[in-house]
Amino acid sequence: MSVFSVDPKEGSPVTTEALNEICKVFGIKLKDEEKEDYRRLLAVFDESAQELMAMPDYVPEVDLQRFPRNDVHEVPKDQNTHGAWAWRCSIKDSQPNSGPLAGKTVVLKDMISVKDVPMLMGTEFVSGYTPNMDATVVTRILEAGGHVLGKAVCENLCHSGTSHSAPTGVVDNPHCKGYSAGGSSSGSGCLVALGEAHMSIGADQGGSVRIPATNCGIVGFKTTFGLIPYTGCGSNEPTNDHLGPMTRSVLDNALLLQSIAGNDNIDDRSFPAPVPANLPQYYNNLKNSKTPQDLSGLKVGIIKEALETPVLDERVRQLFQQAVTDLEKAGATVSEVSIPIHKKGPTIWTAVSKTGGYLTKLYGAPGHRTHNMHQLNSLFLEALHSQSSWDKSYSASKNIYLNGVWAEQRHPALLAKATNLSRQLRDAYDAALKQYDLLITPTLPYVATSHADPGAAPLEQIKKQVGLTSNTCQFNQTGHPALTLPIGRLTPKEGPAAGDSNVKLPVGLQIVGKWWDEETIYRCAYAWELEHDWKERTEG
Repeated sequence: MSVFSVDPKEGSPVTTEALNEICKVFGIKLKDEEKEDYRRLLAVFDESAQELMAMPDYVPEVDLQRFPRNDVHEVPKDQNTHGAWAWRCSIKDSQPNSGPLAGKTVVLKDMISVKDVPMLMGTEFVSGYTPNMDATVVTRILEAGGHVLGKAVCENLCHSGTSHSAPTGVVDNPHCKGYSAGGSSSGSGCLVALGEAHMSIGADQGGSVRIPATNCGIVGFKTTFGLIPYTGCGSNEPTNDHLGPMTRSVLDNALLLQSIAGNDNIDDRSFPAPVPANLPQYYNNLKNSKTPQDLSGLKVGIIKEALETPVLDERVRQLFQQAVTDLEKAGATVSEVSIPIHKKGPTIWTAVSKTGGYLTKLYGAPGHRTHNMHQLNSLFLEALHSQSSWDKSYSASKNIYLNGVWAEQRHPALLAKATNLSRQLRDAYDAALKQYDLLITPTLPYVATSHADPGAAPLEQIKKQVGLTSNTCQFNQTGHPALTLPIGRLTPKEGPAAGDSNVKLPVGLQIVGKWWDEETIYRCAYAWELEHDWKERTEG
C-alpha cells in the first residue's frame, strides 16, 4: 500500500460520521481508538480523488480537418420510412482516398461513438450525450475511404432482441412492416437490407448482430472476441461485448472486417488479436479463391441440442436441413455432434449478462485496460437515482437493474461462478472443434415476430423474444466467431400478415468456427451464397 500523506487538509468532507456511514455498508464497526486514523487515511484518499477528477480527461484525438463532420441532423419522418435512422451526418476523408472502402457507405449502430454526433442509444433513460471521440472502428472506416452516413437506431440500451423498444418508435422489418427487424442492432440490419447503406457496424452481446441480420435477410458476423476493438462503444458487459460487420453479401462482409479488425493497443479485449498489418486478408483471399464453391475436405458438425429447443419452428428445421444437403453437395462432410452444455448456455449467459451488465452500467469496466466513457457512466448513475428517468426506461432495462441488485445481495458469487462455467462452455465447443472444422445451427428458432402493442405490459413486451437467443448467446460467452447467412424465407404464423403467402420473412444459418478462424467460416458461407438464391427457398 502506498500512502503519500497522513495529514489531511482542513475542511475535509470525511468526518467521523461519514466514516461510520461507510462501515454500515459492510455491517461492521471500527474500534473507537482506530477511527481517527482511518478517518485521516480516507481524507487523504479523498483529496487525491478530487485532484484527479479536476484534471482534464484524456481521450483519443480526432482529426476533424481531415474527417470533418458535415450535415449532422435529425431525420424527418418522411425520410425515415422504416424508423431505422437515429441521426444523419456525412463524414468522409477530405483528402483523395482510394482505400478498400472507397465508394462504400457505412452506417453505425447508435452506441458507437462519433465525435460531435449525438448518441441516443435507443433510450430516454439517459439523454443529451454527445461523444467527444471517435470509436476505433470509425477511424478505421474513414481511413479506409468509407463514407459514414449516420447512426442507426438501436434498441433501448441494447436490451431487446426485437425492434419495438426505442422511444423514436418501432423499426419495421424491411420485408414486411409490422414485424420485427430484430435487435438490438435493429436499424443497422434494416438500413443495409433496404439498400440505404452498403454496410453497417452492429454490436452483439447475446445475438444483437445475428438476430437483426437474420430477420432482415443479410449477412451478420460476430467475430472472435477482441478481433474488432471495442474502444469508444457503449458496453453491456466487457466479456460478452462484440462488434460485427453487417452487409448484403459475404464478400462485402469480409471487406469490412478486413478494414476494421486488429489490435488497437487501447482496448485490452483486442490485445490477443494481430495488429492490422498482420491480419489475414479476408476479402482478398476469398475473392481470389480458384474454387470457391468447392467445400471438399471440410468437416461440419450440426449441434444436436440446437435442434431440440422447444420453440423451434419445424419449417425452420426443414430449411436448415436443406442447407445441410447443399453443403454436402458442395463436398463437405456433415454429421451431428452432441454438446449437452449447449442447452445450459443461455443460463450461463444470463447470469453474466444481467449481473455483469448491471455492474458495468454502474462502474464502467473495472479491471480492464481500455478507454472508459466515464461521462456516459455518470449519466447512468444520475439516471438510476431519478424516478422520472426510471419511468422512461424500457422493461428489459429495469429487469436488468433489478436482477443485478438481487444477485449482488442474494447470490454474490453468481458472476464468478458463471464466468467459470463460461470457460466450461468454451471448452465443450473447442472439444467438438477438434473433430470438426465448423459447427452449424439454425440462427434463430423462428421468423420475425410482430411488434408488441404500444403500451404493452412488461411481460407482453418481453414475451415476443422468448427463446430467441437459444443458439446465439452461448458464443458471446465463449468468444467463438459466429456468422449468420440467409438461407430461405417463411410465411409468418402470427401478426398482421399471418398466413399470407405473399409475405415471406428470412431464416438464417449460423456457422461457428474456431477462435481466429474467420476465414473458414467465410469459405463455407461464400460457397453456399454463390450457388443459391436464399429468396427462392421457401416452405414446401
